Amino acid sequence: SLDWLPIGGFVRLAGEDEEGQEGKRARGQERMFWSKSKKARMAVIVAGVLMNFLLAVVAFAIIYTKFGIPTRTETVRIAGVASSSPAAEAGMKEGDIVTSVGGEKINETKTFIEVTQKLAGNKMQLEVMRDGKNMVFLVVPRLSPPAGEGPLGVAISDTEIKFYPFWQMPVRGAIEGLKEAFAWTGLIVVSLGTMIGQLLTTGAVPKDVAGPVGIFQITGHVAQGGVFAVLQFLGVLSVNLAVLNILPIPALDGGRLLFIGIEAITGRRVKAHVERWTHQIGMILLLFLILLITYNDILRILTTTNLGTRLREILP
Repeated sequence: SLDWLPIGGFVRLAGEDEEGQEGKRARGQERMFWSKSKKARMAVIVAGVLMNFLLAVVAFAIIYTKFGIPTRTETVRIAGVASSSPAAEAGMKEGDIVTSVGGEKINETKTFIEVTQKLAGNKMQLEVMRDGKNMVFLVVPRLSPPAGEGPLGVAISDTEIKFYPFWQMPVRGAIEGLKEAFAWTGLIVVSLGTMIGQLLTTGAVPKDVAGPVGIFQITGHVAQGGVFAVLQFLGVLSVNLAVLNILPIPALDGGRLLFIGIEAITGRRVKAHVERWTHQIGMILLLFLILLITYNDILRILTTTNLGTRLREILP
């Protein structure tokens, strides 16, 4: 068959949307999707989702193998200092290792953030190690710092990039890739929940949600960062597809999995025409959501590009 709508992968299994008649054995019936066991049908449905997730793991693994493995250390290092911040005025520099803040020993970023927030507005003593020498600074963390800076105006890290023997890197990279894929899964699930909640309460799609048009635009920007930037973006998109497809929404893999679950619980299948109409309604709703998101994508492009500026000058 021909799928004239360019909205993604298109797969149609033999017998996917029809159910056989009991007592009758049509030619080739044993090949039909509906004739397979619940276990086999579930395996087929989950396979696509699993491959999306594995593709993300592979993409992330390649990046970690190439650029190194982030490794937790027992030290907190200053990775950057904002200009005109309390840290900059006190003389702190990138590369300083923080040993204590306000008299409390520091060996993780969480403790550093908690102490500086607690002492905001008060003078505190901050000790660092620089080039093997101990240095002491007196600073006053800000109560209302600029967005993204924090009370002191420093970027901190308690990890460092490590490289292992070449034969270990692919394995370690795969482990880190798996961790990152799971981390993105949690983040995407939370973001989807927020989007659905806002859609139900306000009837509007969040502005930072991107559809096909938005993804195309983002891909163009990412491509400027090189092949590894694209590879990382591919991993994020693959996790996103895996999460979306496994959701129990009609027309998606998760929706079909839901009907198999109902069959397993009740001991009998949902009538074929009921399931078919449910998936068709789900597809209509999904297409409507895609249109809403695409509309937002186009508006965002028109308000942030030179083309949009020119059109606003021409149009009334």
